[in-house]
Amino acid sequence: MRRLNFNKVQPEAYTAMDALDNYVSKASIDSLQQELIRIRASQINGCAYCVDMHSRDARKAGASEQKVFLVSAWREAGNIFSEEERVLFQMTEEISLIHQHGLSDETYERCVNLFGEKKTAEIIMVIVTINAWNRISVATHLKPALAKGEIASSSNN
Repeated sequence: MRRLNFNKVQPEAYTAMDALDNYVSKASIDSLQQELIRIRASQINGCAYCVDMHSRDARKAGASEQKVFLVSAWREAGNIFSEEERVLFQMTEEISLIHQHGLSDETYERCVNLFGEKKTAEIIMVIVTINAWNRISVATHLKPALAKGEIASSSNN
């Protein structure tokens, strides 16, 4: 079933979301770290459109293919991810899955110790923003475009 184009049906809401996205993109958090947060949250939320977009953006920001491929298995990836990146992933999971336990004191304190309060607040906003975009994209069945040179699957998925 075809769903609405959010930008056309609710342009004011889309503009507000876009403004929030622009705000967090200017935060002092490294652009690659922001993309890794966006990939992990999008994986958790099952948003193929956002996983695709932010994986490409992470590559443009300098991430290796290996790093992008291993985001979903970051705990088992050994030294592929830095301590900072592992804290970002943990925080992303705890906030994205807030209904389970919320953001733990331990993760919060690790984040503040590594990044300081200002960056921690910015990190929270990046996570909150991508979670909102994920929910819009999943609710409206937004799908990634077929990559150049790829052949469409014959399944109806």
